[in-house]
This record gives sequence, structure tokens and C-alpha cells, in this order.
Amino acid sequence: MAEYTLTVTTGDMLHAGGFDNVYVTLLGAQGRSNCTQLTGVGPVNETEKVGTFSVTSAFTLGFLLLLQVEKDPFHESEAKPWFCSTIAVRTPEDDDVFFPCYKWLSRGDLVLLRGGRATKAFEDFYPRLQDQRKRELVQQKLTYKWDEYAEGMAFVFNVTEPKSLLAEDRLSFSKAKHFAYRRKLVDALTEAGILHSTARWENFEDMKNVSKSTLAEKVSQLWKNDDFFAYQFLNGVNPYMIRRCSKLPPNFPVTDEMVKPFLAEGTTLNKEMENGNIFIIDYKIMEGLPTTVLDGKRVPLTAALCLLYMTDEKKLRPLAIQLGQQPSQDNPIFLPSDSEADWLLAKLHVRHVDTLHGLLVSHLHNTHLVAEVFAMATLRNLPVIHPLHKLLIPHHRSTLFANTVARALLYGPGRFFDNSSISAEGQVPLMRRALVQLSYASLCAPDDIAARGLESVPNFYYRDDALRMWNVIHSFVTAVVAYYYPLDSEVSADSELQQWVDEIFNYGFLGNAASGFPSSLQNVEELIKYVTMLIFTVSARHASLNSGQMDYLTWIPNGPLLLHLAPPTAKGNASMEDILTTLPNKSFGSLAASLHWFLSEKYDDFVPLGHYPQRFSEPAVLRMIEDFQAELSTISDAIVKRNEELRLPYPYLNPKEIENSISI
Repeated sequence: MAEYTLTVTTGDMLHAGGFDNVYVTLLGAQGRSNCTQLTGVGPVNETEKVGTFSVTSAFTLGFLLLLQVEKDPFHESEAKPWFCSTIAVRTPEDDDVFFPCYKWLSRGDLVLLRGGRATKAFEDFYPRLQDQRKRELVQQKLTYKWDEYAEGMAFVFNVTEPKSLLAEDRLSFSKAKHFAYRRKLVDALTEAGILHSTARWENFEDMKNVSKSTLAEKVSQLWKNDDFFAYQFLNGVNPYMIRRCSKLPPNFPVTDEMVKPFLAEGTTLNKEMENGNIFIIDYKIMEGLPTTVLDGKRVPLTAALCLLYMTDEKKLRPLAIQLGQQPSQDNPIFLPSDSEADWLLAKLHVRHVDTLHGLLVSHLHNTHLVAEVFAMATLRNLPVIHPLHKLLIPHHRSTLFANTVARALLYGPGRFFDNSSISAEGQVPLMRRALVQLSYASLCAPDDIAARGLESVPNFYYRDDALRMWNVIHSFVTAVVAYYYPLDSEVSADSELQQWVDEIFNYGFLGNAASGFPSSLQNVEELIKYVTMLIFTVSARHASLNSGQMDYLTWIPNGPLLLHLAPPTAKGNASMEDILTTLPNKSFGSLAASLHWFLSEKYDDFVPLGHYPQRFSEPAVLRMIEDFQAELSTISDAIVKRNEELRLPYPYLNPKEIENSISI
């Protein structure tokens, strides 16, 4: 009689359940064990429960191929789902085989688990494993199907209702509980008579009632300040638009005479461009989009251009603003010397278009929708035993849920953003333009920084932290990838990997070779950069866009999603009352602030970057993860120390504040 000892662990979340009505069978190269029931222990709402069980066989099973886990479909007791994290098996030969699961099992569910070292397809020598590998991918392709959201946009998961997702893809019980609590806090705005009020703001002081953080209070004090306006292009919630300007575009006719009072004495605009001190933000991507109709008229959305100047004191300041792409007498260039109301109104329109761009292009399109493509391709093409699946699946946690909810509630006809300046009618063409403009290089932090000419800009904390994060992720990925792919030929020969990359290229970037995204990978170096880009995008890049919303955007004038009055066509006519009239009313302004607050909160099931549920069993890889965590901790300490000396701290790329995946 051969005896196998199983150590079974549930999930460390609410309602992970007990071991009731669960049966296991070991399948080896030389046979299978008896089907053995696991005896339930403890109440079902305990977390991370561990049980030890014995499974017997008349003879030794040889090399363990699979472990079958089943929830009894006929048991008479109440059906309660069970989350199985891992099963560790000690064989009669004293070998330890580790089987990761990380699935919810309900009555009648059956799963076959792979254990042992991560393998590529050509490394599976047992016909049973080869067959199971193929069956798994067939089933995954049936479960996770692509759907065309709109022509010219990246494909999405074909499930439209969050409740239709698999249990392990849905919201955790703890996050659902947290959501319910946050909803009660949002209801407080309703009780205060703000959330559903169509009245205009009578003064700026009243808006402070919807600001939700200490930094938001500072923003309410600084939002009129030119230095702060410019600072946000570097360290606000959309640090992806600013670039160095070496030559003015022909549609932005700023002259030396206009800006001479704001430049250092004795210099010119051309000299400052040659010296690398002039920067530009251009929102051409927003030009001509259909906007929301209010009171029978379309609300304004300016495809603005903004010129910035780095002074001798190393302060970035706005130099000129044009609120439209086509220069004309009715589209004047606004300057810091204009009246306070004119200049503030021009900056308000820039903040408006920058906020919408940040939320819909930089954030939604360039992280969420891109991450959904990554997740779908991984689930469809990389079996659970594949080393890249084990590495990447924690970085896809909750992404399908987050995006399904976003389509149900935030963007599209009748959704939240349909009430912003960019209506649902304008969102699809904006996403199409965003996809055409998105490049592989722009998602690789060092390449992106270099392409925008921002390597030496002072006080650019996003850049400093992003490059730190890119380098530490790259170092970790290099170690893991080199461990499993010692030769370039193993990359090119991995058919599952090649199909994974091909699906991302075709379903995510519609086969556009001009994007720079590869359709295949041929060597280890290419694979390392590609995986680094993926992990950076869904963790650090997303954090830089998401985490600061509560701080920078809940002060409504600093990030309005809707403006009522068109930009001025002449100077000298604006008043401070026009600013209040231009801003969204109490209802939509407060609702938008609540959304920013809701999305940038840290939830109970937050998993920081570098924390992986155990899927690898190889000691060498486990040490690599520990080293990665240690390096992230060192970076975290350095960022905390730097921020202590800053008037406006930049905490959003502190590794302890970066989530492992896009889960909200």
C-alpha cells in the first residue's frame, strides 16, 4: 500500500469555505489512486484554512502527472463554494510535488491540476500531459472569447455582465463589502443635498465639501497658480502629454514679442528651444469629437495647445495657450499678462481637456483596454503550467471584472462619461485615434521618456520613479525568463508563446505593424523587454494614472469633466463669475469627484507589486521573487525619504502603493 500525504490550503479571503464534499484523485504515470474524500474542518468563513489528508493506492503511482479535484455533485448538504489555493503532495519516495489551483469550486465542478516545474509545450514528454495541455487551451478558448466592441478598437472579452464572469474573475467578497461601505459614504453627499442638485456653484468655497484628501486641500489653494498648473504636466495624473519642443508647429504662431516678458533677459524663444527649455502639450487627438448636447447645444471641448518654459530657477511655467488647433482672430493666444479671468479661463479649458484625455486615453485606453488584451491572450494561449502563465497571471487579477464593470457603468451610451463633455458618440472615435497613436515604445518607460526629450527635466518625480520601477521589473523578469529560456531558440520554438504574442498583436493592435508591437518574438532579449512592458503597464503605469485622482481631481476646478461655456473668442471680456458659470453644476461635479475618490481608494484586497501567490515550486524562482521584493522595499524607502522633503509629495509610484494588477 502506497500512501500520499496531501496538504490542502484554502484561499486567504472571506468565505473561502471548508473541505466539505471535496474528493481528490492522484493520476500518475503508472496508474491512479483511490478517489478520496477530504473531511471538512472548522467553520466555512475562516480564511486560509489548512488541512492534511492521506490518499492511498495499491501501488506506487510513479511520476505524478495530474491531481483531480471534484466537488460532490450529489451531496445533500447546502452547496457552498470552496476556494482551493494549493495542494502539496508528499510521495512515498519523500518527494514533494506542488499543485497550484487558485479556483473556486462549486457543486459538481471538477478540475485537473498540473504540478511540478513549469514547462513549455516541447518539454512535456508524457502523452497524457500533452493531451491535457491541449484540452486545457481548447476549454480556455471556449471560456474566454474575443468580441469586437467597435470597429477600429481593440477587441474585448465577450462577457457583458459582471455576474456572468467565472467566480475567480469576479469581485472578491472583501472588496464587495468595501464597495458597499464606500457607497454609503457617497450617499452622504446626497443627504447633504449636493449630489442631485442641478444648481450652479455660488462660490469656490462650497466646492471644498467634495474634496477628499489632504493633498486635495492643497490643490484647492494652488489651482490658480501658474507653477502648479505646469507642475501637473510632470507629476499630476497625466504625465504622458508633455514633450520637449524644438520647433513650434505652424498652427501655433507664438512670437518672440508675445513671450519676451516671460523669458530670461536677453534671450529669445528660438534660443530657449535650442537650449531645451521649451515644452509643448498638444491635444490634437481631441479635435472635432462630437460632444454632449445640453440645452440644445453641444458643450465645448478644446483641442488646445500649451507652451511651457523652464526658467533659470528650474521652475516650469505656462508661456502661451491656444484653445483650438486652427489659429484665427477668434482663437487668440492667451498669455500670462492677460487679465486674471482671461488667463484662468484659458488654463481651465486646458485642465478640462487634459483631465478627459488622462481618464479616457492615457488611463482607460492605454492601460485598462490594453491590459484586457494581455489578460485574454494569456488565459487563451498559455496553459497554467507554462512559466509565463505562472509569472503573469497575478498581474491579470480582477482586470476582466474591472473592465466589464467599466463598460457597464462608465463608458458607452447612457454611462457615466456620456454626461461628460465627450459623449458616447465621441468616445469611440477617440479610442480609435488613441489606438492608432499608441506605440510599443510609448509603453516602454525608457523609450517613452527619451522620445519626449525629458531625460534631464528637473523635479520630474514621475520620470525618476518610473525608470526605477522599469529597471527593477526588468531585472526581475531577466532572471525569471533566463531561467526558463536559456537559449534564443527556445523562445522561437515555443508555439504557445508565439500564439500569445500574435493574439495580442492582432486583437489588441489590429495587426498594425506601424505600432511597433511585434507579432512574434525570436530571442530572449525581445521576450524580456516584452514581459517587462506588460508588467510595468498593468502595475506602475496604471498606478501613475489612477492613484492620484482623489488628490488632484476632486477639487472640481482642477479637473472638470464638463464645461458649459465655450472658450472666449476675444480677450478682455471674461470675469471670475464666468469661471463659476463655466464649471459643471453641483450634481455632476460632485458625482465626478466621488468617482475619482472611489477609483483611487486602496481596497481591502489590495495586492502590492511583487507579491505573488505561490505558483512556482522551483526554489531558484522563489528566491528571485524574494530578491524582487527586497529591491522594491529599498525603492519604497527612498521614495518615502524624498517625499518628506517635498511640499507636494509624489507617492504614486511607491512600490507599496502600486497594485500588482488593474483590479479597479
